[in-house]
Amino acid sequence: MTADADALHARAAEAGIHRIAVPTPFAVGRVNCWLVEDDPLTLVDVGPNSARSLDVLERGLRERGYGVEDLGLIVLTHQHLDHTGLAGLLAERSGAQVAALGALADWLGDHPRAVEQDDVFSTAIMREHGIPDDVRLALRGVSASFRGWGGSVQVTRPLEDGGVLTLRDRTLHVHHRPGHSPSDVVLHDRERGILIGGDHLIRHISSNPLVTRPLGRGPDAERPHALEIYLASLRATRAMEGVSLVLTGHGDPVTDHAALIDERFRGHARRKAKILGLLRERPRNAHEIAGEIWGDVAVTQAYLTLSEVIGHLDLLVADGDAEPRREGDVTVWHAV
Repeated sequence: MTADADALHARAAEAGIHRIAVPTPFAVGRVNCWLVEDDPLTLVDVGPNSARSLDVLERGLRERGYGVEDLGLIVLTHQHLDHTGLAGLLAERSGAQVAALGALADWLGDHPRAVEQDDVFSTAIMREHGIPDDVRLALRGVSASFRGWGGSVQVTRPLEDGGVLTLRDRTLHVHHRPGHSPSDVVLHDRERGILIGGDHLIRHISSNPLVTRPLGRGPDAERPHALEIYLASLRATRAMEGVSLVLTGHGDPVTDHAALIDERFRGHARRKAKILGLLRERPRNAHEIAGEIWGDVAVTQAYLTLSEVIGHLDLLVADGDAEPRREGDVTVWHAV
């Protein structure tokens, strides 16, 4: 960490919030789990379900003088495996309550069924938008291999947008901020000016607006416009007052959330303009556009880049600059 980051983590620690950076098998690297020293002792996000991640998490707890058995509340900011995987094991060992968005409870309660439905949904999206059969098959295999990093857990304290989590010494205000996933929540400690933000806003990278099956819907659900949803969430966060420090799910804290969000808006505007330029050359499907922008990417990144392109195409359609046309089994996008 830089000296600046050290100072920001020290500031969070003074407020009783401590980072435990847990390793993950994913390209994003370590996930930040936040230990809130309060009553109940609270852990926000838990890391993936692996022995190494558990070992690092337990070591971080011991450095603060605690063990897993001391946890009284586990809060999950969203559904991704690097944030939820150890929740079931930790809840069983500690007896802690588990808090997450109420609409996510069924998904977390039967993880194998949920991720299978997610895979069916994403496979249909990939087919419609031009990803070849061999890449789709490889991605299904990758997804199946990742399932072990997750697990089921029962949500015993459902969270709702506009609700609160009341601890002994602080109140955390809950805001639903979908887009990166359907289930993202951020927790605002207004008294201390701190926002625990999960992956909603990350300092060093732009959060992926992943095209994800809507919560509570089957694998044949209509595709959500993930980037439009995410930008609306960013606008709501930008307008928040009393936020001087954002504790993020990866990397270092953020001190000027409005400036960073404005930077994200500019980045999405540039990406949208680039894609429109490609469509003005000739119609393309989303997979072809992703190839034009990023070239050959690792198989594990194919759905991420596809989601990014589809999101910006949705924005172009909303602006009246592009339209989708079905050509056989594939959607092809045309400039208007």
